[in-house]
Amino acid sequence: MRAHLMLARKEVLEILRTWRICVLPSIMLLFAVTGPVLARYTPQFLGAVGGSPFASLQLPEPTVFDSYGQWIKNLSQIVIFAQIIMYGGIISSERRSGTAVLVLTKPVSRTGFVVVKAVVHAMYLAVLLVAGTLATWCLTAVVFGQAPGGALWSSALLWLVTVVTYLCLMTLFSSVIPSAAGAAGLGLGAFTLISIAAIWEPAREYSPAGLPGVAASLAAGVDVEVPFWPVMSSFVVCIGAVGLAVAVFRRKEL
Repeated sequence: MRAHLMLARKEVLEILRTWRICVLPSIMLLFAVTGPVLARYTPQFLGAVGGSPFASLQLPEPTVFDSYGQWIKNLSQIVIFAQIIMYGGIISSERRSGTAVLVLTKPVSRTGFVVVKAVVHAMYLAVLLVAGTLATWCLTAVVFGQAPGGALWSSALLWLVTVVTYLCLMTLFSSVIPSAAGAAGLGLGAFTLISIAAIWEPAREYSPAGLPGVAASLAAGVDVEVPFWPVMSSFVVCIGAVGLAVAVFRRKEL
């Protein structure tokens, strides 16, 4: 247990001392700060541009749900893309640099090495999500004068399930493929396939492909139930992906 805590501490320090502490936080902070403002004032800006084809449009009055929807949309697209690219080397980079050899000379198993990595980075993503969602919530209240929290936080929680699923998949891909770029490419391919699968109703109802659509609906203020099977299947994918990553990593030469 103590060895695993030391490994977790090493992962936290690695996040704090490398570019990982800058990339995702910067992207999410940008969206959290600009989203509510853009949602509130973009219709006015477009209507004020003289001679613009948008000037004659009758745009609906913006609401807090436009702000929430913008936040979840950015999370589900750009942030997921950035996360996939960032975690392309979550395992393979440690093997290439020789860090894995040094860590595993201590009383840490290969299973613990992979699982602790996945858990620490899942917690990191959760912290970023809470901070960004809180910023969006507060700025929405300032800009719109109100900000009911239920729709925003429930949609953010569903997005967390989605992003952790992709983290676990990237852990597997990085264990299999020695190149960070190759693993990232495979991750982007998986993202594309899952997005396309969401068009098919059975996939939406029973697989992780259905989560982004439900998160978007919740953010838009639509009264929908949290889907049981997409959430459960996401947990199954997470456990299966990390388990396979452990199995692959245990057979790799360091």
